[in-house]
Amino acid sequence: MTLEEYNECVRRHADNVYRFILKNIHDEDKAADIVQDAYEKMWRHHKNVDARKGKSYLFSTAYHVLIDFVRREKHSVRMEEADLKDHVHFRQYSDLQEILHKAIEQLPADQKMVLMLRDYEGYAYQEIGEMTGLSESQVKVYIYRARLFLRKYIVKMEVVV
Repeated sequence: MTLEEYNECVRRHADNVYRFILKNIHDEDKAADIVQDAYEKMWRHHKNVDARKGKSYLFSTAYHVLIDFVRREKHSVRMEEADLKDHVHFRQYSDLQEILHKAIEQLPADQKMVLMLRDYEGYAYQEIGEMTGLSESQVKVYIYRARLFLRKYIVKMEVVV
């Protein structure tokens, strides 16, 4: 991949990569950092990347950087979150989108990623497999399991009421 091809790839796919990462972590600053790390990794290996597969390489790299970030964050707790756990209250309010986001956050990282790529970004199973390094059938299984979990989670009366 040449410098021009690299720049063109970044220009064409920057918004999509950023949106994908932001949908998963809900923090603009961290999403920007993850995307920047993905660009850096892609640049370090640009001579070995086929320009025709630049999009797939960029999303795969961003996906793996995101997974590394999520694994690191899993072991740390923010002070804001720790304080919120002490202030629990029950309310009679139900917003389906809020419930859906809570359910998505409970999914395993792999299922969450493939579900977001398929349902939010609209990628085909084959493209998701290329981005994540999974087989197409494994992508389908993860999406099926994620959707099954979401269906069961949302249908529970105690969650909706």
